[in-house]
Amino acid sequence: MKVMFKGASGAELAGRLDSPADEPKGMVVFAHCFTCSKELVAVREISKSLVELGFAVFSFDFTGLGSSDGDFANTNFSSNVEDLRAAIEFVEANYQTVDLLVGHSLGGAAVLYAQDACTHVKGIVTIGAPAEASHVEHLFSESLDEIEQKGSATVSIGGRPFEIKKQFIDDLAAVTIADKLSSLEVALLVMHSPVDQVVGVENARDIFQQAKHPKSFVSLDDADHLLLDRSHARYAAHVIAAWSSRYLAEPSAVADGYPTEGVIVAETGNGKFQNRVKTVSNTFLMDEPTSVGGLDSGPTPYDLLGAALGGCTAMTLRLYSDHKGYDYGKISVGVTHDKVHAADCADCSDETKQAGGSIEVFRREISIEGLPSDQIDNVLRLADKCPVHKTLHSEVHISTEVKD
Repeated sequence: MKVMFKGASGAELAGRLDSPADEPKGMVVFAHCFTCSKELVAVREISKSLVELGFAVFSFDFTGLGSSDGDFANTNFSSNVEDLRAAIEFVEANYQTVDLLVGHSLGGAAVLYAQDACTHVKGIVTIGAPAEASHVEHLFSESLDEIEQKGSATVSIGGRPFEIKKQFIDDLAAVTIADKLSSLEVALLVMHSPVDQVVGVENARDIFQQAKHPKSFVSLDDADHLLLDRSHARYAAHVIAAWSSRYLAEPSAVADGYPTEGVIVAETGNGKFQNRVKTVSNTFLMDEPTSVGGLDSGPTPYDLLGAALGGCTAMTLRLYSDHKGYDYGKISVGVTHDKVHAADCADCSDETKQAGGSIEVFRREISIEGLPSDQIDNVLRLADKCPVHKTLHSEVHISTEVKD
């Protein structure tokens, strides 16, 4: 789910929330590397794997990078930290408290600096992070004299041009990560490759030595700095999930289990309308679109009602085609829902039209690959045998009670 929120400078920053269907084991905020974006392979793969492992992950683009607004030339490490704090505040105000901060490269330095803004955080993870923010100066070391003399210079980083101003250099010099490490009061996981050619593994050693316990170090073996090999990113995610389990409480949904019959629908506490639906053996989210104040994180109630009719129709047609030996190809059913005046309903009976008022109309469009024209009437007849179709046409009684 894509979102926009205001960064430290007031620029609109682009964020993305990836959530599991079940209640998350924890909320992760991910800070990307210097001049990178949330679309970097490492960010996408680690986020995807963490979601598969039951975590919700919020990633975003710093000011002037990726899909975010603003001018990168006017940013620095301190403004990145403030953007990260703004992201944390946005997540906690709109979704849930943040449990883990994960930072890649300079983003790792940023999460160490920003952790004091996140009172609920249980752990911090750095991946290929420098022990000092000024380490990134080596990326444009040949232009340092020009930056000092002229106030700025255009440098090439990763094959892309970036304007670096003197204020950026001055800001890096003023940052002391060692002070943050000595006062760190949450669990720390340091991940680094011993063959990292961009940020040497000695940085991991310095971070680890300066931090207090509980702390852990995991080698990423032969991974490159950007974790371009997706297997390295997935491995990192699995390690993060296993390591964090020592510090995160089990989500209540696990303890509640699944219903033995029917469904349970319960608010998640994220956004205004998001609910978690649990069947006997499955779970998924239900929500409303952003246009009415929802998070657009799942189908709406009427989407699900339409899906029930469409799915039941497709299943019924497949059952009958197999039973009768009809050679039906792939079946798909489109369903739309509307409320119209009875007099405007073209397919309604005269009795319904004369009754007046408004009625609920479901429009069903059935597509079957390779369907012979002489089978169309048969398909229409079979579709009406769908149990959900019959339920919607029958008298329905809903019994409701309030439980303690």
